[in-house]
Amino acid sequence: MNSIYNEIKSTFRQGSMLNRLLYINLGFFLIYKIVEVFLFLLNTESNQMISNLGVSSNFEILKSKPWTLITYMFFHKGFLHLLVNLMWLFFSGKIFLRYLSNKQLMSTYVLGGISGVLFYVLAFNNLPAFKGVESIAIGASASVLAILLAISTYVPNYQIELTFIGRVKLKQIAIFSIVLDILLIPQGNAGGHIAHLGGAFYGYIFAKQLKNGKDVSKWFDQLITYLSNIIKRKSAPLKTVHKRTKNDDQWRKEKVQTQEQINLILEKISKSGYESLSKEEKDTLFKASKK
Repeated sequence: MNSIYNEIKSTFRQGSMLNRLLYINLGFFLIYKIVEVFLFLLNTESNQMISNLGVSSNFEILKSKPWTLITYMFFHKGFLHLLVNLMWLFFSGKIFLRYLSNKQLMSTYVLGGISGVLFYVLAFNNLPAFKGVESIAIGASASVLAILLAISTYVPNYQIELTFIGRVKLKQIAIFSIVLDILLIPQGNAGGHIAHLGGAFYGYIFAKQLKNGKDVSKWFDQLITYLSNIIKRKSAPLKTVHKRTKNDDQWRKEKVQTQEQINLILEKISKSGYESLSKEEKDTLFKASKK
């Protein structure tokens, strides 16, 4: 069991950002399902956990739970929902990393997810169809659509082979996905489909700007690097600082004297061998070698 854990930890650390995103989504799901088992045995509802991890369409609730802007995009309640999102993430992420970096994949995932939240919250608070309606959104779909649209915009004519269909271009898959989300808005899960469009919007803008020579995610990369450095500094072991109690002249004088003593000992070794040294001389030589 321990070897499996170490192998997973090693793969997570050394793998690409795509592997890490897949692991995080899967880890969130497994933890939720384990907690759900305990809640069932205790005859307690799991809705509280969903409300604390999913993002609410109610702006006041969202302000009181800002962390849900991030947690919602890694959290899935059902296995089928998780499986579909991970398959699309793997598919689009693999192509993404052929042309763009791990940092850009991470920023597109997170910022695409946040863009999805903005579309979702604005729709529920401004469109007549959602008047008086509150909902909670969960899942990586908006982030995945951001990655798909980003790479489809960056290399629109990239071709893949689909079973029963043949060769299709990435831009065709992207257009089909967007049209499908628009058409499905009245059919149920309207908030989810609107969030998907928000993620797709960010992915498109990111890739368009990148092709023009401007990386709109650069500030996010710098923020993550800054936070990572803070964490590393806090987790680094404390270093002992030895203060010098002597002044510079005394310190230099003692250093010269010590060096002269070492030179005499080395000269004695060259003439008579190491065994000719006294215990005090051996100790002096040993201490000098440790400095």
